[in-house]
Amino acid sequence: MQADSDQTGLKAHAQLLAELAQICGPQHVLSQGDLSAWERDWRGRSHGKALAVVRPGSTQEVAQVVQACARGGVSIVPQGGNTGLVVGSTPDASGKQVVLSLQRMNQVLAIDPANLTMTVQAGCVLQHLQEAARQQGLLFALSLAAEGSCTIGGNLATNAGGTQVLRYGNARDLCLGLEVVTAQGEVWDGLSGLRKDNTGYDLRDLFVGSEGTLGVITAATLKLFPLPAAQLTAWAAVPSMAQAVALLELARKHLDACLTGFEVMGQFALSLVARHFAQLRVPFYQDSAFCVLLEHSDAESAEHAREQLERLLEEAMTRGWVSDAVVAESLTQAQQLWQVRESIPLAQAQEGLNIKHDISVPISRIPDFVQHTDAQLAREIPGVRLVNFGHLGDGNLHYNVQAPEGQDAKAFLREQEARVNTLVYEAVRDFGGSISAEHGVGELKVEELEHHKSPVALAMMRAIKQALDPQGLLNPGRVLRV
Repeated sequence: MQADSDQTGLKAHAQLLAELAQICGPQHVLSQGDLSAWERDWRGRSHGKALAVVRPGSTQEVAQVVQACARGGVSIVPQGGNTGLVVGSTPDASGKQVVLSLQRMNQVLAIDPANLTMTVQAGCVLQHLQEAARQQGLLFALSLAAEGSCTIGGNLATNAGGTQVLRYGNARDLCLGLEVVTAQGEVWDGLSGLRKDNTGYDLRDLFVGSEGTLGVITAATLKLFPLPAAQLTAWAAVPSMAQAVALLELARKHLDACLTGFEVMGQFALSLVARHFAQLRVPFYQDSAFCVLLEHSDAESAEHAREQLERLLEEAMTRGWVSDAVVAESLTQAQQLWQVRESIPLAQAQEGLNIKHDISVPISRIPDFVQHTDAQLAREIPGVRLVNFGHLGDGNLHYNVQAPEGQDAKAFLREQEARVNTLVYEAVRDFGGSISAEHGVGELKVEELEHHKSPVALAMMRAIKQALDPQGLLNPGRVLRV
């Protein structure tokens, strides 16, 4: 009986692959050879096995692929650039899931300068969208470390954050409309460029941040902004997290909406960059507990921006909140300072496997959270090293935990991850925060979500999932345990 069932399954899969090849072309249905680029997650924590990787070239092809999979009861894992950090876009080990890669759908469909919008396909690489907007003298404000390879569909599916949320908001805030293929293979065209449309439930917001569990995002209409006349970057050393928060408050008073970036970096995080990327100059890190990277975008002129920024730093130094500071003298210097900040995750990876946390806490409570959690981890796990950095301007810390010096990183991860997560997430809860600020839930945090969301919230989420994907075929096992 089992052999007959297996044969039936193999025959059904072969028929599905043949149908998918008819839809997308045989060269775009990959089931043999090395598929690790689609099957392994970016951090190397999970390596699944796909029935096939399917690469549609249009929304209609996506719809037909979803319809074919739905008829066969085969689950689908939508995938963009595969740069996620919570195992949310790779297949499981069953060999029975179809990876739906949107990377071929990478066209900018329209730019409307008068409406300040850009309509694009989901597979567009984020950096390419930034460049396309800039060529029109406009700004697409989403910016994050993986922008050279992540795609806008994935950014929207995870409601990505990045370095300019302080001024422009998350991916959700930068999206006016979506085109989505539903779990039944129907196409919802919601590519509105309207900033006001109060006609019923906001379907767009259902799909942004849903991590491919409710529908497949195939295109989006995005907000653009005028390019600032000048953009200046400063680096400041601060003695403590409390003084970093005080500097943020002062920067808001001085710069108002022109403050477009405010990043904080702990001493150990910066020491890893100095150790593993010796070619980068890391200012002031040896003598200060934290460093702050500020970005000031001015609508008037570079001279006005510099004057404002220098006045801010002088006042902060007078108050004792900043021990040393430098303002970039050129675009090259500014890029070098940002490169130090963006190199922290890479340096941490060079140091070895680590326990990552993408948390948010009310900004006013971050100093107490850090002091409390640092002390608790040091007490529970002597010698543990904390890689603390992130987007202080919007309350988002990447509060990561590295094994003690000389300890095997894999063994540390295996033996301590659950314990460390419990300590950190309980502290996050006690300080009124969230266990996921911008990376999403994926597979890694499904169990944690069960513990940290209310039963009422979970019930509503499950009701939405059941209504939109009753077969449970879209990215199963991610976000919710159904």
